[in-house]
Amino acid sequence: QVQLVESGGGLVQAGGSLRLSCAASGLTFSSYTMGWFRQAPGKERQFVAGIDWSTNYADSVKGRFTISRDNAKKTVYLQMNALKPEDTAVYYCAADHRWGLPPSSSLTEYDYWGQGTQVSVSS
Repeated sequence: QVQLVESGGGLVQAGGSLRLSCAASGLTFSSYTMGWFRQAPGKERQFVAGIDWSTNYADSVKGRFTISRDNAKKTVYLQMNALKPEDTAVYYCAADHRWGLPPSSSLTEYDYWGQGTQVSVSS
């Protein structure tokens, strides 16, 4: 079955950096659009970034976060720089079977989800 396993979360001070990883199995990784979403306490899950052959970012992270993928390792990454306290959330990796469209920012378009990894940014 499909598994998406996130790692790399933790506690960091404002202005610091983290790199999240999501290792995929059970799917033809190179054919899937991959996305990162996040959910803060009491808030809805929101789009952060997506990647197929192109990339797409939420306005709130443009210029600070970079999504990338390694198809040979079946892994997608999220490099997060200049972190802010408002970036604190559980970060989820997701896979969308569609390819060749701009990566969707809609949760409902993604077929598979990981369990999430906590990112906490202190001020």
